[in-house]
Amino acid sequence: MLFLLVAINLFIYIECQVLYQQPEQVHISIGNNASEMYVSWVTMNDTKNSFVQYGLYSLRDLNLKAVGSSSKFVDGGSQKRTMFIHRVKLTNLKADTVYTYNVGSNSGWSDIFFFKTWRTDPNWSPRFAIYGDMGNSNAQSLARLQQETRKNFYDAILHVGDFAYDMDSDNARVGDQFMRQIESIAAYVPYMTCPGNHEQAYNFSNYRFRFGMPRNGDGESIYYSYDVGPVHIISFSTEVYFYLQYGTQQIRNQFAWLEQDLIKANKNRAERPWIVTMAHRPMYCSNNDNDDCSKYESIIRTGLPYLGYGLEDLFYQYGVDVMIWAHEHSYERLWPIYDRTVCNGSLAQPYIEPGAPIHITTGSAGCRERHDGFIPIQPYMTAFRSDDYGYTRMQFFNSSHAYFEQVSDDKKGEIIDKTWIVKSKHGIYSYADNSGKCKGSLPENP
Repeated sequence: MLFLLVAINLFIYIECQVLYQQPEQVHISIGNNASEMYVSWVTMNDTKNSFVQYGLYSLRDLNLKAVGSSSKFVDGGSQKRTMFIHRVKLTNLKADTVYTYNVGSNSGWSDIFFFKTWRTDPNWSPRFAIYGDMGNSNAQSLARLQQETRKNFYDAILHVGDFAYDMDSDNARVGDQFMRQIESIAAYVPYMTCPGNHEQAYNFSNYRFRFGMPRNGDGESIYYSYDVGPVHIISFSTEVYFYLQYGTQQIRNQFAWLEQDLIKANKNRAERPWIVTMAHRPMYCSNNDNDDCSKYESIIRTGLPYLGYGLEDLFYQYGVDVMIWAHEHSYERLWPIYDRTVCNGSLAQPYIEPGAPIHITTGSAGCRERHDGFIPIQPYMTAFRSDDYGYTRMQFFNSSHAYFEQVSDDKKGEIIDKTWIVKSKHGIYSYADNSGKCKGSLPENP
């Protein structure tokens, strides 16, 4: 009997070891250029090795192998749960090519996944799904996004902050559940992210460890940029303005990096004419809450008292075309706006030569906090708004035409809003006079 009990316990121990060394939560993100791809996953115990086996989809042969590394992550919760975050960079990938891959080690391997690399030139039309504020509970839009991803609708997913609700909850088990949920999307197309307020626990540690973005910014996924087709995309953190217990130096560092990145992007506008930013908390909104964007002088727009570093002037000065936000659990598209003034560029469809950036807030993918409502009267700055669950699609057709549409999951995938942006010239916006107001503007509250 004693021998039997020992044998059973040994069997259970071995089984648990194998189980906890099994790869899970697989996701990919673009590297510093289109010929690189980061592949990330989690094991609950240390496997000593981090391998990706991959090969051309057409050959159905995983004949290539890349080696990476793992980092031990200790969650800040009471149980101090540990896991190992594995990251491997694939390099010298062929453009516009489908690869199959799996991840793991001699202790266990994942299922086989696939992805298609981007073209490296600007002369193609990348397609994106965009949303923020999606939890593992009430992830209303997830099923439709899973279907569309497998049907090759998108070249990348942009998740604009707030994951899982929250990744640190239940000693980071909720984060594990969420990452398993999105594997059906994030293992197949680059899943590009930025932090939101729901990631702030333990100095954003769950976010920083779990997501591996391009390393050309801070190196920890907080801010970075990349090129895709005719567009340069900049991802950054609005949260540095609100969690000052982690220091104000991060505000200065990010602002300095943003300006340098924008200078570089403007020098490259002949090749990548569009500049798009993505970050969590918007500068403007018409929601009926007390969030920063509902203030007359929002912190993101004008900066912190006595410190500054407001972002509206910076982005206007360097000719940002589109700003994408989330945080508000709703969808809102603004007219071209600068300094609370609606600028020229057509107050109908489409936007023609807009005289200021276009703001789009898309934070209604679905979470346990449900919807955010609006003030009763739609303000002058808003072109369209909706509190339906849903997400945004974005496509850049060429150097002059970009297209946006909003999908309502409440209405079974109906397109409830759509618009074009048409620009014959990209670059720094010009002022009308020394007042700083934009040309052809409408006054505030017309």
